[in-house]
Order: sequence, then structure tokens, then C-alpha cells
Amino acid sequence: MREYTIVIEDAGPNLSAYVLDFDGCTTTGRTVEEVVKNMREAIEAHLELMVASGEAIPEPLDLVGTTKIAV
Repeated sequence: MREYTIVIEDAGPNLSAYVLDFDGCTTTGRTVEEVVKNMREAIEAHLELMVASGEAIPEPLDLVGTTKIAV
């Protein structure tokens, strides 16, 4: 099983998320739990489409960490 990193952002009335490893794989939800559930489904569907079209499945990015930088 692969583990992909997702980014969850405050989108005003809801939350939005995207996965770093796949362009265009996004979702929304009202809570973090809902976003994670929706993203799991979105990733599974994205992977199915990649397999069906013969694309290689990328290995997950190995992130060192995240930080905030004031500018």
C-alpha cells in the first residue's frame, strides 16, 4: 500500500484538498474527516484511470517536513 500526502486548505465555507503526487486530483468537504474520506475515493478513482490509460503510477513524494515562512 502506498501513502500519498494531501494538502488540506481552508476554502471559506468548506475545506479543499489536493494530493501532491497527482495533478488535478482534488476534493472538498465540511470537515477534515470528510475531506480525507473524499480524497481517498478521489485517489482510488484517479489511480484506476491511470491504470486504464496505461500511465505509470508514481511513487509517493518523500517529504522532509513543512514549515511556515513569514515574508
